[in-house]
Amino acid sequence: MVKSCSLVDGEKLTAACVETTDKRNILFELLKEDRHLKSFINAAIPSKDNGLDIEGLVAIGNKLFLGLRGPVLRGWAIILELETESNKAGILSFKEIGNDGAKYKKHFCDLNGLGVRELCLRGEDLIILAGATMDLEAEMQIFCWQNALDNLDNSIHSQDNGDLVSLVDLPFTIGSDYAEGLALYSYLDEKDSLMVFYDSPSQQRLVKDKQIFVDVFRL
Repeated sequence: MVKSCSLVDGEKLTAACVETTDKRNILFELLKEDRHLKSFINAAIPSKDNGLDIEGLVAIGNKLFLGLRGPVLRGWAIILELETESNKAGILSFKEIGNDGAKYKKHFCDLNGLGVRELCLRGEDLIILAGATMDLEAEMQIFCWQNALDNLDNSIHSQDNGDLVSLVDLPFTIGSDYAEGLALYSYLDEKDSLMVFYDSPSQQRLVKDKQIFVDVFRL
């Protein structure tokens, strides 16, 4: 059953999902044929052992950016860019957006060997929360991919060419405070602060029942 709701002005919104296949969905079918990703998918490498693992999402209209926690390839993290279209109510497919007719673009980012844990849109830039691909204790960092919405084809972004900038080294606590979420927050400066949320928070963050301290950084 397709879920829908009507807004105050009468516009009707309908929930939608990516078209499914016998095993997964059409996104999985696309990626398992990708020359960089197919060996990890076909080998059924677990997601937290540098297998295929999507952990970041940004939507701008019909355009999607998906951050991959894994695989990280020789230190390069991957962000996928896709554009959806609706074939029928509740079912989404992907447009051809690459120069060669591909239905997605791949953007390789130098995140100091880390994978993508979360994405956040700030104007034309993408804020990237980066952490270890595998299930281990490691430092986490925040990067800014500048002018991320303006890429004609597949791309490579390093910290040397200036369009990928390291912003924050997050506090590192063994056994707790695993950064998992980002949100823009008007606090230190209007529309120029970033709130970071943590899984497995340390005891210092637990102040009262159902209350928790998060971190806010000036961008």
